[in-house]
Amino acid sequence: MNELLLIISLLISYSAVVLLFKLFGKSGVFVWISVCAILANIEVTILVHAFGMEQTLGNTLFASSFLATDILSEVYGKKEADKGVYIGIFTIVIFIVFSYIWVHYIPSEHDWAMASVKTLFTNTPRILLASLASYAVSELFDVWLYQKCWNLTESKTGSKLKLLWVRNNFSTLLSQLLNIIIFNFGAFWGIYQFSELISITKACHVIYIFTSLLDTPFIYWARKISK
Repeated sequence: MNELLLIISLLISYSAVVLLFKLFGKSGVFVWISVCAILANIEVTILVHAFGMEQTLGNTLFASSFLATDILSEVYGKKEADKGVYIGIFTIVIFIVFSYIWVHYIPSEHDWAMASVKTLFTNTPRILLASLASYAVSELFDVWLYQKCWNLTESKTGSKLKLLWVRNNFSTLLSQLLNIIIFNFGAFWGIYQFSELISITKACHVIYIFTSLLDTPFIYWARKISK
């Protein structure tokens, strides 16, 4: 069941990015980046077994954020892609502030939700700070590396359009590896044993290899829409 749900989540995430792009252009991609930043940072607190590995949720949503910035890079250039990253950073900061405030309210005697909210969000500031650091570093690195790869593929082929799959996958794979190392060790150091952290990081990296390869048809689809 977990495997099926992860596949469905991945397809929904990638399709949502392209659909929002088709309907609203770059504004739609910016909207997805904000939605993804909030949902992924809630999902990532959940640990599951899937595909024979222990992993945190949020992998599919985080993967779609890289697709979003790659679409912005491919269609609008580095400036707009950087703007998308800054929107994501701002969204995470706002979520950190509000999640910190929520757990400090004094609930009514008729309240039924506060205990669950505290359970979920008491450790959120640390997790979100790790997420903020990993997101900011890896996404800005992804945008920078995407442009470097683009310059290289253009110089090799003489075309700005060819080898899209190379710049998309190469930049995404390295950026996602950077993301999971910063996040997992920042968020869960001292919570999980070191061996378990290594196991979770390896699992996330394996998943990101597949999610990176699977997003290739979607970025081609987005570029076709842009024309």
